[in-house]
Amino acid sequence: MTVTDLSGKRALITGASSGLGRHFAKVLAASGAEVVLAARRVDRLASLAEEISAQHGSEASCVAMDVTEPDSIRDAVVAAGSVDILINNAGVARSKGVLGFDADDFDFVMDANLRGAFLVATSVARSMRDRGMGGAIVNVASILGLRQGSQLTVYAISKAAVVQMTKQLALELARYDIRVNAIAPGYFETDINRGFLESPAGEAMLRRIPQRRFGNFEDLDGPLTLLSSDAGRYMTGVIIPVDGGHLLSPL
Repeated sequence: MTVTDLSGKRALITGASSGLGRHFAKVLAASGAEVVLAARRVDRLASLAEEISAQHGSEASCVAMDVTEPDSIRDAVVAAGSVDILINNAGVARSKGVLGFDADDFDFVMDANLRGAFLVATSVARSMRDRGMGGAIVNVASILGLRQGSQLTVYAISKAAVVQMTKQLALELARYDIRVNAIAPGYFETDINRGFLESPAGEAMLRRIPQRRFGNFEDLDGPLTLLSSDAGRYMTGVIIPVDGGHLLSPL
């Protein structure tokens, strides 16, 4: 058994119906974890659960969770059972100029990306504390929480808040042996950003990434496994950019 072996651990992944969440669930299952898949629509999770069970022989279950609804979060965390690892991934984006944003746009992004992430993290952390077994929480931030980008102001604000939330939770939860860290992905093609990455503006941005490519989901596997497993047992409050050097690009 290695320090990255997650056998005997149960991992809850939010936003697991597509994109990074779906990929993260597969990675943790491959490392031996029993995964609990969470999304608003359970029917969109069924095929993933079947695929994981068939490929890895590990149990995969599904729970309905709307991260904008506190009651839904509470019920889902109870249904998930004894969670050892939380991948706090659910999120949304809305792209437009800052002067085009209204209160509804602001609330739409912040309710999912910040309020929801906080409520999920603290709900799971209470369960971890009460069990007395510790645990690992991995928040999904963004390099836009560390630097600015056009047309995504409120998204960037929400992810900057997730960065600070990660550090605050790490400080307060360390006494319960709960580690809280975050991954800050650069640009990876997902349903949210595919149109932008294929646009002339996306092509121009690509030229500013030192590695001259957008990320592949597999580029996140190492950081995810590190922060979820005993390989990262002495790490908390850490934000790991995974961006091909994008944050290093000159002004």
